Amino acid sequence: MYRLKRHTTTMVAAALLPLAAACGAEQADGGSAAATSAADRITGVRWNVDSVTADGAERPLPAGAHLTITADGTAEGSYGCNDFHAKASVDGDRVRLSDAEATAMACADHSVQEERTLARTLTAGPLSTEVDDGRLTLTTADGDTVRLSERPDTALDGTTWRVTAPDTAGRAHLTFDQRAGTVTGSLGCNRVRAKATVRDGHITVGAPTTTRMMCEDSLMATEKRLTALFDQRVDYRIDQQTLTLTSENGTTVRAAADR
Repeated sequence: MYRLKRHTTTMVAAALLPLAAACGAEQADGGSAAATSAADRITGVRWNVDSVTADGAERPLPAGAHLTITADGTAEGSYGCNDFHAKASVDGDRVRLSDAEATAMACADHSVQEERTLARTLTAGPLSTEVDDGRLTLTTADGDTVRLSERPDTALDGTTWRVTAPDTAGRAHLTFDQRAGTVTGSLGCNRVRAKATVRDGHITVGAPTTTRMMCEDSLMATEKRLTALFDQRVDYRIDQQTLTLTSENGTTVRAAADR
């Protein structure tokens, strides 16, 4: 479940106050072909924010800003530093984000004004949508625009997957080579290699062969947990740049594509 700090940033609250009454009055016509078509095109996709144009000028863009609209009527993403969560409705070729809440972290790499501009534009009432070849344009009634692009899921094969859980230090990593039928990498301390056959959403991983170094206790504890992933069948799921591995014995490993 998406969990969020119970802090609503001033920028979001200010953007949403004029919308509160209107949101309750408008209902999406879920039965129309147009609404279904629009929802199918834009929901369930991580859209990276490419540009924001407000008041006739392109504004500085917060790095890492993104948006995902889910099929269950919610939206989540990041303004660049602060994460947000909102209600979302799709009606024909229009989408509305409302009741947004965001974290309230201080951001060193860009000004708060950049996030305010993006938040205000995304919550400025019904947004018209235009989808074309993996690109989405959201336009307000005043002509301000947010342009986004779909980021495809990272390929399992050949990617260096840096383990983020249980190895929060990020020293462990795995690479699957489907042609060679192997997985290689590091468990955080020792190098590892094993057979790996990928088929139908799961990976059959063989017994690991590792080096024999000794490291600090925390690294060895992480290594022990990662070793439990081997010598069995493992289900895998890729969501954009995140890989989740779940083994038959209940071990879960999450990793991010190394940029």
